[in-house]
Amino acid sequence: MSQTPQDPANPYGDRPAYEPPSHQQPDYTAPQSSISPAQERTLGAVAHGVPLIAMVLSAGLLGFVGSLVIYLMYKDRGPFVRQHAANSLNVQIITGIVLLISIPLMLILVGFVTYAVALVFAFVMHLLGAIKANNGEWWDPPMTPRFVR
Repeated sequence: MSQTPQDPANPYGDRPAYEPPSHQQPDYTAPQSSISPAQERTLGAVAHGVPLIAMVLSAGLLGFVGSLVIYLMYKDRGPFVRQHAANSLNVQIITGIVLLISIPLMLILVGFVTYAVALVFAFVMHLLGAIKANNGEWWDPPMTPRFVR
């Protein structure tokens, strides 16, 4: 077997050196383009529906995770979606605070009532929020501080 001397500029012989493609790759980190009003209404309703379902299935413990995921995924899609996702997260934050306060209060039996009231409050707020978002209405839940804007 004889070896031929290699060209130092092209060590792969007759194969051309790798050249990156000349077309522009899409930027996946850029915010998504604007979406239609119908899609904004749907995503606004999803922002309340996912935490509502997660909260019901986990006795109130996973609703926060659902709200946070929806907020982080869709907050840049439009102002309507951002407001409803932030409202959903705010409802879950205040619910979580009340649930944490309810746990030690369960020793004196008051906590069972406050725990149930917090879950009913969150359920109603998410249900109203999903309906309002589906109808295309801007809405701020009552008795809910704005931790996230």
